[in-house]
Parts: sequence; structure tokens; C-alpha cells
Amino acid sequence: MATLREAQKQMTRRLLLESGLKLFKAKGYAATTVDDIATAAGTTRVTFYAYFPSRSELMRALIDEQLNEALQRVRSPEHGSTAKDLVTTVADGTRDAILAWLRRTAESWPVIRPIIRIGRDAAVIDPDLPDLVERWLEEAVSDIEDGLTAAGRFEPHQRHFRGVLAMSQLDYVAQHWDGSDWKLTRDQMLEELADSWVRLLN
Repeated sequence: MATLREAQKQMTRRLLLESGLKLFKAKGYAATTVDDIATAAGTTRVTFYAYFPSRSELMRALIDEQLNEALQRVRSPEHGSTAKDLVTTVADGTRDAILAWLRRTAESWPVIRPIIRIGRDAAVIDPDLPDLVERWLEEAVSDIEDGLTAAGRFEPHQRHFRGVLAMSQLDYVAQHWDGSDWKLTRDQMLEELADSWVRLLN
């Protein structure tokens, strides 16, 4: 019986997250209320608060759980979250490894993009969510730094900033590739991005 109850709780929580994300995409973070989310999930405001103390905490969960799940990031005591395959890819440093990682990551862009955009919008208007996305991106920068450290490339003071530059490129491309006329196919764009990362991380 406890197992069934736990499964129902997990299903309700997932419904609230999915409903919140759908409404944030459709109406925007600012215009979406707790009541809107609860109604869309087929539940009540009381139930919402049993799972999330606030709309801000639901937004945090979208970043911490759905974004990390899409990118196969796991909890890390050092960085908050980590993607071991990113650390390994950077340590390897070859163009083939970097291009393969970028291609895998690009498959998740349709899931990642709206959460990142909503997270940035939420951080502007919600005092409980300052720099939400930027702090999450910093975790990925730390993975790059760890990969460079494992490979012994660059001086310690250079590694973090190299990660900042690499993630800034990736973030910009991921957020804009579908709406920009860059005269490239997605494959060509990933090839160019891989070349840039190879120069930056080797």
C-alpha cells in the first residue's frame, strides 16, 4: 500500500511540474499563478503547497530535476550537479569526442531551451530566484574545469574561464539556433562549435 501511495505522490508531483512548465511557456512565469498550475494538474492549491512551498520552488525543481535529467546531470557535493560525460569529453579533448558530446546535447535542446528561457524570465521578476540559470550554468563550467584539470591542460587560473567561454558559446547557440539565419544547417553549426571548443580547450 505504501508503494502505491508513493507512486501516486510521485505522479502528482510530476503533473504539477509538467503543468507549471506548460503554463509558464504559454502565459509566462509572471502571469501564471499557483491556482493556475493546480487547476491544470487537476488538483487544488492545498495539494500544490503540499509539494512545493511556492511557485519559485517549482521553478527551482524544473531546473534541478527536469533540466538535469534531460542532460544526464547527477547530484554532486562539489558543484551541485555534474555531467561525468562532459568531464570525460573535455579531458579527452579530441574533436571526435567533443563533436559527439555536442551532438548528444543538441538532441536535448528542445527540452532545455524553454526551461532556460523561463528560468531567466523568472529570475528577473522573482526575488527568490536571482541568477537561477546562471548558477546552474556555473555547474557545467565546473565540469569543464574538472576535465581540463584531469588532463593537466592550461594553468589552474585559466581553466575556469575557458569553461566560461565554452559554455557561453554553447548557451547562446542552443538558445538561438532555431530562430536565427546563420546560413548553416544544424550539423554544420555543431561542426563549427566543435572546432571552436577544440581550439578553446586544447
